[in-house]
Amino acid sequence: MFSIGEFSKVTGLTVKTLRFYHEQGVLTPSVVDQQTGYRYYAQSNVETACVIRQLRSLDFSLADIRQILSSYDDEADILEYLERRKEAVQEKLRECREIGSSLDQIIAKEKEARAAMKNATFEVEEKSVGAMLIAGVRMKGRYGDCGQGFAQIGKQFGRNICGKAFLLHYDNEYKEDDADFEACIPVRSSVEKGGIEKSGVSVRELSGGRCVALLHKGPYDELGRSYAKIMAYAKEQGFNIETPTREVYIKGPGMIFKGNPKKHLTEIQMLIKE
Repeated sequence: MFSIGEFSKVTGLTVKTLRFYHEQGVLTPSVVDQQTGYRYYAQSNVETACVIRQLRSLDFSLADIRQILSSYDDEADILEYLERRKEAVQEKLRECREIGSSLDQIIAKEKEARAAMKNATFEVEEKSVGAMLIAGVRMKGRYGDCGQGFAQIGKQFGRNICGKAFLLHYDNEYKEDDADFEACIPVRSSVEKGGIEKSGVSVRELSGGRCVALLHKGPYDELGRSYAKIMAYAKEQGFNIETPTREVYIKGPGMIFKGNPKKHLTEIQMLIKE
């Protein structure tokens, strides 16, 4: 038999820890003197203490360790339990990697939005936009319903999303209840094209070209002023505008924070008929 002090030296566990493990029912001494309360440990307790130390180093809780020691009698059973725990840890790691990827996207979008804000002149400009692979949901209704389309795309394509959400406007006039528009998000080239799928999402290449563009800062219900400005410029230059026109949401309500509408950034893009 080892006294608690001797057992402490053998196992590398402090006396305070051994007392605590005894109280928690994790490591029970072989003998407890009823008169003095002194604890004594047998040689068989040494192996148990080593197992406990290893499991604690792997962040197993005392409740988990107590369950393992009380439920499994041989190494084969414990090994099977540890295999299941390993699978659970690997699944958690996959989830953490996905969360990390999502955070990277959020951080990148925020940096891009801040850079756009810093460099913006808020004047109409002419520029070229490239072709891109998009996932889109064609909708009829109120413009505010576009969030449902974006959510549908996000749910289906998740990590394959690679750009800012935007709307394609197919109407040449404002419509309140029966607007014709398409919620779109750029996706990676690895996504398979397939036209209109059963889910209602269209995956296709959206052509690019020369356009007039204007960055709007502020709430969406104030976009009319920016539309007036960009349309006036197009008329002055004698440009014929292609339908659909685009609204690219550079900064708006996010997945975590709703944000301040006064700081929303929306780029209006109108492709020029060549």
